[in-house]
Amino acid sequence: MVKRLASVAVFLIALALPASPALALPLSAGDRVKVTIPEGEEFSGIFEVSLSGELELPYVRGIQASGIEPREVEQRIHQALVAQGYFQPSFLRVSVNVVQWAPVEVFVSGSTFQPGRVLINEWSDAEQTQTPVQLSGQAPLKRFLSAAIRQAGGVTPTADVSSVELVRGGRRQVLDLSGIFTGEPFIDVPLIAGDRVVVPDTGVINPTIVRPSQITPIGVKIFISNLTVPSASNASSAIGRDATSFPYGSRFSQAVVSGNCAGGTMLTNARRRAVLVNTDAQSGKTTVLERGVEELLRRSSDGGNNPYLMANDAVACYDSGVTNLRDVMGLIRDILVPGALIYDLITP
Repeated sequence: MVKRLASVAVFLIALALPASPALALPLSAGDRVKVTIPEGEEFSGIFEVSLSGELELPYVRGIQASGIEPREVEQRIHQALVAQGYFQPSFLRVSVNVVQWAPVEVFVSGSTFQPGRVLINEWSDAEQTQTPVQLSGQAPLKRFLSAAIRQAGGVTPTADVSSVELVRGGRRQVLDLSGIFTGEPFIDVPLIAGDRVVVPDTGVINPTIVRPSQITPIGVKIFISNLTVPSASNASSAIGRDATSFPYGSRFSQAVVSGNCAGGTMLTNARRRAVLVNTDAQSGKTTVLERGVEELLRRSSDGGNNPYLMANDAVACYDSGVTNLRDVMGLIRDILVPGALIYDLITP
């Protein structure tokens, strides 16, 4: 009896929850649909959802379409045509099919690299001018939740991807996107204009999500300087375009090796030091981490000692004390030797 009551309670709770928007493809302003009415060609054609969210068919007052699935729009058109006396209910057939999904603006906040208002499914110049062609299905792949998060720079290493919030029209739904990283099935929701996405922050780095994916950056671009020994210039160090671009998930040690800051003569290079400068894009706060090159390489598995690289990080390498002393002695020699020659020349 208790099990039966529990089952009934679960069923009632399920009924009370909002239906998953993953099963729906609501329309937004700018979407283009083809309305087909076999018995009324004057009402048929390709129409665009207006900024007010309405479809404006000939002779028919605006029909609300924004935030509504095409099937429900069909019912609304049917009701409007019958109510205004254009057709008898039994003789009217209405078909609504999307021919082009418009770009939509949504709001992404929380643990992403570039939170704010983002535009997804943006049309190319050719798409803006070409005649719409009816689609064979309704799958706006560039208007899904994952596309919006990616457009906002992707999730940060501390994001909680198992509890991403979608707020639509005052209704809130929590979605688990962990499957993007584990390969398990997950719900990727199609979005409409005005949706709000919130990515919670755990405050703890999750190594499993620091890699290229649908909702993280593909790579990071950083700046590297290694201007003295063992190389005289960035060019001769091969610090070019390829040496400063890394897959997302790369670490400090990889930048040090890429900049030719490691290796070479043990006596002079083993005690070289490297500095990582990171600036948080949201707060503007800059942090500086200095490590010995040998320490960094030999303890590379320590996340605190060897952090992940983020976009626009800067890495600078400094020579060891032995190299510095050698250079100082060389400078003194360069000054004294010419001085001695000049003295000999001017002394009678």
